[in-house]
Amino acid sequence: MQSINTASQSSSIEINKVLKNTYMLLGMTLAWSAVCAGISMAMNLPHMAALVMTIVAFVLLFVVNKQADKASGIFWIFAFTGLLGASLGPILNVYAGLPNGGSLIMQALGGTALIFFSLSAYALTSKKDFSFMGGFLMVGLIVVLVASIANIFFQVPAISLATSAAIIMIMSGLILFDTSRIIHGGETNYIRATVSLYLNIYNIFVNLLQLLGVFGGDD
Repeated sequence: MQSINTASQSSSIEINKVLKNTYMLLGMTLAWSAVCAGISMAMNLPHMAALVMTIVAFVLLFVVNKQADKASGIFWIFAFTGLLGASLGPILNVYAGLPNGGSLIMQALGGTALIFFSLSAYALTSKKDFSFMGGFLMVGLIVVLVASIANIFFQVPAISLATSAAIIMIMSGLILFDTSRIIHGGETNYIRATVSLYLNIYNIFVNLLQLLGVFGGDD
């Protein structure tokens, strides 16, 4: 009986360690992304540069996952998040050029932070297992991906708005899912956990900014 309690305590300590390291690394990568986005804005990089950096970043995503169990994984996750942050520069410059652009960007940041902290707090305090959402969220991602690719050719604004709203909902669900996995020991690598949560936050911010730009860009 004592050995079971000891094992349980050891498991709990390990989970808390993963949580602590994940949130610490997540905060650092988000700050680093913000710095890279600021540099990109100051350099006034073109949209083509942003596209190239995004493509390279997602290639690096495979490297990060492969190196996540090694010390070098820290370097690769900062390379990955730095490129994604820098790729936001041209987009942010477009919004910053609007009459109320600064307000839109701050609203998107505030909304993203509110969504993340609210859902993370709920998952952490309730300790519910949200693993049942995995299949539904995966199907949702596939549908959104297909719709996004199709809309490249059809260019229907309503589809673009619906896709952005759907991505925000799916990423919100993934925050619950990913946080739950850490709490229940489904994810024991804090680098992979950080990447998952970072991508959720990144996608919520980008799509929330797009929605705010459409509905509030003429103020």
